[in-house]
Amino acid sequence: MSFKLNMITLSLLALSGNLMAADFSVHKANTSSVNAEKFSCKQCANNNGYSGKMSASAGYNDVDDIHAGNALGTAEDGAIASVSGDVRYQSDLGYQARFQAHQLGMDNSFATLKAGKSGHYSMALDYNSIKTYQAGDVESQLWHHNGLLTPSTSVNRFDLALEREKFAFAADYQRDFYQGAIRYSQEAKTGHQAASLVTPSPVNFGLPVDSTTKQWDANIGLNGDNWLTDLSYSGSLYSNDIGNLSLPYLYDVYAAAPDNQAHQIILSGQYLVNSTVMSGRLSTGRMIQDEDLIQMAGNPLQNWDGQIDTLDGRFTVSSMLSSRLRLGGTIDYSDRDNKSTTAEFMQYEFNGLTGAFKQNTPQDITRSTYKVNASYRIASGYRAQAGYDRKEVERTYSEREQTNDDRFWIKLNVRALENFNIDLNAEHANRGGSRYEADKLTSSEQNALMRKYYLADRTRNAAELKLTHTPLDWMSIDLATRYAKDDYDKTQIGLTESEDFGYDINLNLHFGEHITGYGFAAQQWINSEQVGSQSFISPDWSSEINDEFINLGAGVAYGGLMENKLTLGLDYLFSNSISDTDVSADLTTPYGDYYSYSHSANLYADYEFSALMALKLSYRYERYYDTDAAVVGIDSVPGLVTLGDINHDYNAHQVMLSFTYKLR
Repeated sequence: MSFKLNMITLSLLALSGNLMAADFSVHKANTSSVNAEKFSCKQCANNNGYSGKMSASAGYNDVDDIHAGNALGTAEDGAIASVSGDVRYQSDLGYQARFQAHQLGMDNSFATLKAGKSGHYSMALDYNSIKTYQAGDVESQLWHHNGLLTPSTSVNRFDLALEREKFAFAADYQRDFYQGAIRYSQEAKTGHQAASLVTPSPVNFGLPVDSTTKQWDANIGLNGDNWLTDLSYSGSLYSNDIGNLSLPYLYDVYAAAPDNQAHQIILSGQYLVNSTVMSGRLSTGRMIQDEDLIQMAGNPLQNWDGQIDTLDGRFTVSSMLSSRLRLGGTIDYSDRDNKSTTAEFMQYEFNGLTGAFKQNTPQDITRSTYKVNASYRIASGYRAQAGYDRKEVERTYSEREQTNDDRFWIKLNVRALENFNIDLNAEHANRGGSRYEADKLTSSEQNALMRKYYLADRTRNAAELKLTHTPLDWMSIDLATRYAKDDYDKTQIGLTESEDFGYDINLNLHFGEHITGYGFAAQQWINSEQVGSQSFISPDWSSEINDEFINLGAGVAYGGLMENKLTLGLDYLFSNSISDTDVSADLTTPYGDYYSYSHSANLYADYEFSALMALKLSYRYERYYDTDAAVVGIDSVPGLVTLGDINHDYNAHQVMLSFTYKLR
């Protein structure tokens, strides 16, 4: 019923010039002449009151590596518990409320409470906790206290993990021709991450993290019969509670991430004229950083006055010229004006101080993008699309001050074949630009033949095929395959070639009333080649990097057992990634590999005591292994102190019992 009603609304929009362009919802339709008393829904249920469900879970984790917390939701070893739910309330006066929670009490969880009156106003409170684990029980002989890294013979043990806790409040208000909204959020980030010191000798250590990000958003909008406009503000403030780090005998050996703030004002609008929709967006902003600098010999500045002013604009038009043909176009403009402090700084090389001075060069970036596209319905169920995109970028103080990217693309959509949906996409792109070393302020120490991949001339060809097939009533198959190749044929030193190809297959099965299943497989290969120079004169070595990724999964659910009260299920996932690098100079030498895999399984039994109560028993298992040749023991490399071998090799288990109560 809702699908048909939405299609009717969209049809009215295409025929009438008096409907608002940006809001296709049914409540905007003109129903003043409709006699609603002649219609009634005899099968509609009364949804007033409470509905939804609440669940409480308790279980046990067998975890000997905290990395397992990324898959299990928590790295706690031993007893665990959580609360989840989705509860709705609705009154006959239009007041609504909804509470959603997921695994409250675990390391990764969220909760949302939203209440208001439909079509008038609403308020929301959000909580979100995300914790990511890299490694546990990492060892270091540097202890951190109030900005001082103190060496010690005793070992400092800590976890490489980051936790983000975010609280947010939002409110919005609506009336017939205007609406407004405000939102405030605050995120605290704590934990440790890996970092390195190079002075007086290379040492890896655990960098403490303690920062806060606050964000404010507000907007007000107006709308008429065929137009709308919106004025909004967005601001953020980042504060780092960890300052610069020092050693007992050497101050300021590690610079902290600086406090900063950003502000933006956006004006947007949309206008509908017959079958043509025009929309625009204009924004201006400023990013500010004003922090003390680490004082060094040859540094003339006490603090850094960083400021970047931004200006962005966009205009889009789309017009239905006939029942078969639609044309569209977009113009994007982006300007980053860097007004930060400039000064003369002493220059350093690997072998010490050169005695030369050089001015820092704050870079300005301007981007202009132009797009045109056409969509044509060849016949019923056949549609062709084509377009041309051009992006022009100007960078001051760059090896190449201008780059131009041109891209041509085509798409074909077929919906006319029975039980088949086909989508075919193809593109060809080229990048060119101005000559290199256009300005003497660019890096003179860089090899003149060096070409950075995002500035170099490039030719790109790509294709993608998507196929959806329903061969049987109880089976559907989705297939996607893609291929892309980038050629940097004018690059002598740098990235010269890259290939990216793969496929995805999804299978859904419905064997009968009580048995369902699924399966999927995906693989991706990324191969690249690059050339380098040790002599700093001409190319004298090359490397080939081959990355491979695979994901396999399957699952089955069997219901209808024990008088339709018991459902059994099993889900399985396998993932694997491999990275091989071979370097060729006089001889071909393989670099150390990176390799990882994981097996995970979830076995569950869901039993319904009644229409209101259910009990679920689940068992989760993960087998994880990785090895990175770049990760070595603490004293494996002379003169380098690491955090030790933080590769992973573990089995993890979780058993969980959940009780669910449904509200009706």
